[in-house]
Amino acid sequence: MTRDVATSAGDARSFRFTLAVRFTVTMAAAVVAMSVGILLAMKNRLDQELDASILAVASIQAASVTDAPSGAMHFHEWELTPDEAASVRELIRYAQVWSEDGMSLLRSQFMTSDLPLDRDALAEAGGGRLVWAEAEYEGNPVRALYYPLERLGAAHRRHVLQVAAPLRARNRMIEQMLVFFTGISILVVVGTWFGSWWLAGRVVRPVHEIIDQAEEIGVGSLDRRISAYADMSEYQRLVQVLNTMLDRIRQAFDAQRRFTADASHELRSPLTAMWGELEVALRREREPAEYRAALESTLEEVQRLSHITEDLLTLARSDAGALTPSPEPTDIAEIVRRTVDRLRARAEGKGVSLAADADDGVVTHVDPHLLSQVVWNLTDNAVKFTPPGGCVRVGVHARAGRDPTRIEVSDTGPGLGPEPRRVFERFYRHDQARSRAPDASGTGLGLAIVAAIAATLGARVEARNLPERGACFAVILPDVGAANE
Repeated sequence: MTRDVATSAGDARSFRFTLAVRFTVTMAAAVVAMSVGILLAMKNRLDQELDASILAVASIQAASVTDAPSGAMHFHEWELTPDEAASVRELIRYAQVWSEDGMSLLRSQFMTSDLPLDRDALAEAGGGRLVWAEAEYEGNPVRALYYPLERLGAAHRRHVLQVAAPLRARNRMIEQMLVFFTGISILVVVGTWFGSWWLAGRVVRPVHEIIDQAEEIGVGSLDRRISAYADMSEYQRLVQVLNTMLDRIRQAFDAQRRFTADASHELRSPLTAMWGELEVALRREREPAEYRAALESTLEEVQRLSHITEDLLTLARSDAGALTPSPEPTDIAEIVRRTVDRLRARAEGKGVSLAADADDGVVTHVDPHLLSQVVWNLTDNAVKFTPPGGCVRVGVHARAGRDPTRIEVSDTGPGLGPEPRRVFERFYRHDQARSRAPDASGTGLGLAIVAAIAATLGARVEARNLPERGACFAVILPDVGAANE
């Protein structure tokens, strides 16, 4: 379905409205600029034609005024009665001769009054220059040329011919063109608005259809994908990005759902065990030794519950970005040796050989507490899943050159199965290998915590099966042996 965007104040900043407004304003500005340019060009052209006509009439009249040998002045003009002259008023030119001091000496026979005199222009024309001026004559605008007659002979040195033409026809034509262009501009603006509104609607319609499909996807339909306009190149990337995001959301949701279910199961087990132990102990009066045994069993479950809670808290802090490292120069070999010493008694109690193979002086900038937890979890996991008579080795290697520092923990246990990377998933236990190993109990979060802390430290953690037997975990630290220098 499509969504219509209403032209209300709330939609004033919508893409459709903004695009329509900007396109309309741009088109209106272009039409107005074009209209103004045409009007100015037309006015300039009409003025040029009018000036050429006035100058031609002035030249003819000047020759007519000065051609009499006696010096008498007369105009070359049609023989018209005043009534006839009035009927063709817009097609004629007015002519009048002035003396240098502004006295009217001669005017056209059909003129009933003198032309408006511009004394500054008259004085300038008396100096031998052609002068243009505009004024009003009998209520109408006129354009006049002051033509010095001394150019045609010394006898008329003090005489100036004024030839004027009415501007009403020119102005009326300009006004008509102004009305025409105004109408055209209004039509263009209105047409542009509706056209751009329609076009913008077509442009944003796919976006709304994509949004509509996205809004229909909920928790129960995360496997659905957006298909609207997925075959159009302009929208392919948008649809691909949204579908990729939906894939990540579904994966995260599935992982969170599995994590919640596994966490609930892991928390329920010690609580159920404690409940059962306490119920049995309270059914009848018992000997102090029996109560003590029940309390010790309950304490073990409380400790297990505490470990699960601490592990969950660590992962929650990592997911929230609150697991912030505080790097400092750290002796990696010392951390490995200290961890091996703390776990040696447990390993020997199982009949497992535990050894450290650490190069001396391997120092780098890293958070020692977080790194200690990584080494502890990996070593504890190796001891836990190695059968009696097996061997666990923890090594630190800093090679020359630009190779990174590596911490490797290897064991001779049952291995990691066909998908070694899955051991870093929360609550993951391989069904047929490490889950059946001796002392395989645990929270199922140790290796997930290793992966989370390694990511926080900027390190990389790897897991692989050894060719002969067992597994090997490697932590590659980000600093390139900087502290060895």
